[in-house]
Amino acid sequence: MLRYLYRSLIGLACSLVLANAASAQVAKLVESKRIWDAAPHNAFTDLVRFRDRWFCVFREGQGHVSPDGALRVITSTDGERWESAAIIRSPHSDLRDAKITITPDNRLMLCGAEALHDKSVKSHQSLAWFSEDGFKWGERHEIGDADNWLWRVTWHGGKAFGIGYDCGPEPRHVRLYSSEDGKRFEKLVPSLLAENYPNETSIVFDGDRAVCLLRRDGKANGGLVGTAQPPYTTWQWKDLGVRIGGPHMIRLDDGRYIAAVRLYDGGARTSICQIDPESAKLTELLKLPSGGDTSYAGLVMHDGSLWVSYYSSHEGKTNIYLAKVELPAAPAIGSRRGAFADNDLVANRPAR
Repeated sequence: MLRYLYRSLIGLACSLVLANAASAQVAKLVESKRIWDAAPHNAFTDLVRFRDRWFCVFREGQGHVSPDGALRVITSTDGERWESAAIIRSPHSDLRDAKITITPDNRLMLCGAEALHDKSVKSHQSLAWFSEDGFKWGERHEIGDADNWLWRVTWHGGKAFGIGYDCGPEPRHVRLYSSEDGKRFEKLVPSLLAENYPNETSIVFDGDRAVCLLRRDGKANGGLVGTAQPPYTTWQWKDLGVRIGGPHMIRLDDGRYIAAVRLYDGGARTSICQIDPESAKLTELLKLPSGGDTSYAGLVMHDGSLWVSYYSSHEGKTNIYLAKVELPAAPAIGSRRGAFADNDLVANRPAR
């Protein structure tokens, strides 16, 4: 009887430890609210904090794909009240997938791509605009190559890096670009990957090491995580084994890689995940209020919280949302100090 009681108590203690470890690995949604819904279709966001203001950028138009697509810039001082700062239109094209970043000389750089109405010469062209304050934007600059979508720009060591993907017929490939000024981009690696339709990407830097999260849409559609050292001409790629869409990733000060992606198992959703580049594991930390047509997030760590812009159609039409997320403490993810905190054993929930 005593032996049975002892075993029961040990089992209960282990269960409590496991439960605590599991709950510690789950991010907490502080709030999520709609911040823009003016157009019939509002989507494909990015987010930055610049000179004590928030700037959120996205595409708005009549539909997911429509000839009237424009890039909207909205701003807020507190994340609560938002106003339009600018809108960029083109009479000749559908402007798509706004991305925003801060340049080394402390300006805003807005990137996107145009899908041209007249496709007799080319179908797509990547573009960039620059601003001192987020309200007034200069002339457009054509960046990268025609019909190669330069998806997102990351600045490191005074240079801009970005990966573009083919918009033409198969075989499609991605190429790595670099730029000294954000206006003239040179091909650093003309053909980086060329199988299973590689496309959307997000690059971050750990010191001088580059880490890339990449989407694939071919027969093998698991996302990839790649790493490279300077001069970034040789990459090692690992399969996450999970289908992802709209990837964006940042590196926290504690060394963790946090991403926002669209996951598909059990229904499309926008989720906050942790990426382990060494083991190629994706761990879902939190599903944001989302569904249907959704994803394409912006990520900023501010005042100890993760701020996330994203779009979703879970409330009807596609709208822009802003979420604040409390991430779990660093030791709870991937810790090897004890078996019950090991993410191979406890609460490791990779999407399938």
